[in-house]
Amino acid sequence: MGNPTAAMLVIGDEILSGRTRDSNMHHLAGELTKRGIDLKEVRVVSDERAAIVESVKHLAIHFDHVFTSGGIGPTHDDITAEAVAAAFGTTAPQRADALKLLGDSYAARGIEFTEARKRMARVPEGATLIENPVSVAPGFTIENVHVMAGVPNVFEAMVAGVLATLVGGAPLLSQNLRVMQGEGVVADPLGALAEEFADLSFGSYPFQQDGVYGTNIVVRGQEAARVDAAMMRLVELFGT
Repeated sequence: MGNPTAAMLVIGDEILSGRTRDSNMHHLAGELTKRGIDLKEVRVVSDERAAIVESVKHLAIHFDHVFTSGGIGPTHDDITAEAVAAAFGTTAPQRADALKLLGDSYAARGIEFTEARKRMARVPEGATLIENPVSVAPGFTIENVHVMAGVPNVFEAMVAGVLATLVGGAPLLSQNLRVMQGEGVVADPLGALAEEFADLSFGSYPFQQDGVYGTNIVVRGQEAARVDAAMMRLVELFGT
């Protein structure tokens, strides 16, 4: 039986417009790899209800876990909670436990708990809260969809909390060999090696250094002995 699978849905016009550089996917991919959960797909959608609803429905059916980032803040364009709720045929009212978390936090800091801030207490019916140790406003999990903030340090804290509750598989191991030969040279022997080690994945990534073309070859797999064996064959083929 293979590892659990995952997809990520990044939500926000600011990502698609280039105003904001997304770092959350990079972080999530690394954490899932360590946990033994295979990230298979990443989508980026705008702050449009229909796009979010369609994406959540599709990804939730096809993957064991779906992680979203963005769109659960206090502003008018933060519509993720309602859209995710709609994808599951329910609504996202302001919930008492989330309101208390937020209200207590703002009161402790002497900040007014405005109607806009209360929007961050919208949680779909039947969902469980995801703790936010950074800024209190919670995320939530509904069925196999984990909905989290887009702010990187908040997203990372929420990911840590969610992953602690999930059952993973075998972590993906990787090694790489830097070869001072171009991809066109290494392609055929690398392809033959990939057939020989069909249980592993091989990636080749070209670079140029001082006018010389080279290739970084990356071997990935779940069994250390097999990865080691493939690396030994790579060294035999291409040297160090």
